Amino acid sequence: MTSSSDRSPAVDVRESKSYEIRTYGCQMNVHDSERLSGLLEEAGYVRAPEGSDGDADVVVFNTCAVRENADNRLYGNLGRLAPQKARRPGMQIAVGGCLAQKDRDTIVKRAPWVDVVFGTHNIGKLPVLLERARVQEEAQVEIAESLEAFPSTLPTRRESAYAAWVSISVGCNNTCTFCIVPALRGKEKDRRPGDILAEVEALVAEGVSEITLLGQNVNAYGSDIGDREAFSKLLRACGAVEGLERVRFTSPHPRDFTDDVIAAMAETPNVMPQLHMPLQSGSDTVLKAMRRSYRQERYLGIIEKVRAAIPHAAITTDIIVGFPGETEEDFEQTLHVVREARFTQAFTFQYSKRPGTPAATMDGQIPKEVVQARYERLVALQEEISWEENKKQVGRTLDLMVAEGEGRKDGATHRLSGRAPDNRLVHFTQPEQPVRPGDVVTVEVTYAAPHHLLAEGPVLDVRRTRAGDAWEKRTAAESVKPAGVMLGLPRIGVPEPLPAATSACGCD
Repeated sequence: MTSSSDRSPAVDVRESKSYEIRTYGCQMNVHDSERLSGLLEEAGYVRAPEGSDGDADVVVFNTCAVRENADNRLYGNLGRLAPQKARRPGMQIAVGGCLAQKDRDTIVKRAPWVDVVFGTHNIGKLPVLLERARVQEEAQVEIAESLEAFPSTLPTRRESAYAAWVSISVGCNNTCTFCIVPALRGKEKDRRPGDILAEVEALVAEGVSEITLLGQNVNAYGSDIGDREAFSKLLRACGAVEGLERVRFTSPHPRDFTDDVIAAMAETPNVMPQLHMPLQSGSDTVLKAMRRSYRQERYLGIIEKVRAAIPHAAITTDIIVGFPGETEEDFEQTLHVVREARFTQAFTFQYSKRPGTPAATMDGQIPKEVVQARYERLVALQEEISWEENKKQVGRTLDLMVAEGEGRKDGATHRLSGRAPDNRLVHFTQPEQPVRPGDVVTVEVTYAAPHHLLAEGPVLDVRRTRAGDAWEKRTAAESVKPAGVMLGLPRIGVPEPLPAATSACGCD
């Protein structure tokens, strides 16, 4: 295996070549794709125009392996690209991410027109592997078994000028029976606090005003460096970064959620009143079968403490329906927790086998029609609660960070969209004065729907920000370059829930 020193700067792209990245899976993959974009652009590639749909010189698939049909989806997409590649000498296809880490040589065997296969631990090698495949005229498969360099040391082409992911750890030490991520991402490895804060400060200097601290099990941060309160200390340290207006984090684990973290959230003004706390199941029996190291009482106790310390906190969750062995009584326990916790939103998943996980071979696999019926009951209950909780926001005055591309109907309705401090999505009347993504507006909420709020009256105040300046500068610079290709997954913060999940880790 080559050393990490032969990373992208040595690559010589003799004429401008375009690239496209297709991202599947969790926020980790989205952030990895920002790194892949940065690596390719440092090596001389340019992003293909939006909607190129495989017409780029290099097409990269950053894959997810946690869904049962992940491989079928990948090979279907690769198959559709095969004729294009045959017609275009020099076109290259690369496959990375969790599925590449898992399947390795299988990918090239099933899709021999693939040029490069790389894993989750060596994304920094992509430009070198592409060049090597071009020179040697054969596929390059390189999978590192452990992390070669922390991803944040790699160049980055971030998708937002005003909000950014900041990775604080990679890997996971949990052994949840439904999740394959620890086997593919490895054991947890933490970044040094000074390195994290240096990245945060550099981002703020560039105009970023909101960061999301990212980890597979974000609040376990410190276990690798021997400090059980490292995460709460990191939150407080972010509070001291001048110019940083909003701090979020995802995703925590109930096992590691301690009182010092709740105190840090409540006492640090720029840590937002929002918490995504995966539940997975409300049944102690199912939680034990999942190897989740908490029980219903512990989970509801955390929610109670958070609400006591941060009364206006919006709490969201993940829930899996139909885990092997789940009885009707088990499912009723999940509905009980949903009623007690009153989540703002819940991202609900019908259990599907993750190949290579213990749960995939467990007895008691639930028939599809039973899972579907339970899923529909859960969604209906959560929709009712989401709407009731959102109605409580009517009449409140909120400061919104103006968002880019989050309101699908904004053009038709002549509205703009923004995120409240608790991450609720609010559509508001476009003011007479210009506002930019990253700017902050003050509005009064007039209407509530289950998944968004409306502020139909006039905007009460507009605050132009350095983040808005950064967005304007970046937009002006990119207007003379090829349009970017979106990475294909979440915006900053918690995305709107979908009727059924097709790609998400569900591993927290």
